[in-house]
Amino acid sequence: MLKAEKLEFGYGDRRVLKDLGLEIQKGELLSLIGVNGSGKSTLLKTLSRSLKPHQGAVLLDGESIFRKNTREVARKMAILPQSPKIPEDFTVRDLAGYGRFPHLGWTGHLDNTDHAIIEWAMRSTGILSLEHRLVSTLSGGERQRAWLSLAIAQKTDLLLLDEPTTFLDIACQVEILELVRRLNQELGITVIMVLHDVNQAARYSKTIAALKDGKLLKAGKPEEIITEEILFQVFNVRGRVYRDPEHGCPYFIPCCRTEETAS
Repeated sequence: MLKAEKLEFGYGDRRVLKDLGLEIQKGELLSLIGVNGSGKSTLLKTLSRSLKPHQGAVLLDGESIFRKNTREVARKMAILPQSPKIPEDFTVRDLAGYGRFPHLGWTGHLDNTDHAIIEWAMRSTGILSLEHRLVSTLSGGERQRAWLSLAIAQKTDLLLLDEPTTFLDIACQVEILELVRRLNQELGITVIMVLHDVNQAARYSKTIAALKDGKLLKAGKPEEIITEEILFQVFNVRGRVYRDPEHGCPYFIPCCRTEETAS
């Protein structure tokens, strides 16, 4: 569905992505983890065509994403960046309606089908009761659900999320990640997201890709990535990995930094 081949990208003299390859299959729910500066957000921006790699290729359904026009890409891929901005007078319905723009006909107007999809998107994200509220007046969790309603109103098969839980309290983080998992499981939307919390990645992901110094260190199931050895390689922190007795997923408890990790 989406494939990165030998990606190279940098800012000035600093190489951020180094010969990076990654393939995402349809129906996947994949989390990117790694320290700040490891290339997670840069990779997501490259996969979404926001950045063009200096070398390598990004293939969407077998064709270079950079050969497709913006509307064609937007019909297949929805992107939710970090801290997106909108005009202060936008309502929740206005925001969700933007998801239909890639599908508008020559008139440029929303029709009955578009309005039905917008309502479905708001209902799917649990935000329909707030449709006439200004987005600027919403709480952090409500605002993130409003943005997700825009993304799924695009009716794409692929959703890219850059740190969707940033600045949210723990209750809102769980709410958003539960919603993302439901979109994946019930609607079949393929999801790629950047997460900082490795335990959230372990609980909500089907696959985790660990990045280190701009390279893909390893990708696999949560139990293959959330190990003491790999997390030490990625984060340079020692810890212990246990099995969650309720959900069955691994979880990591970091230890204090030792002389070995501090050196």
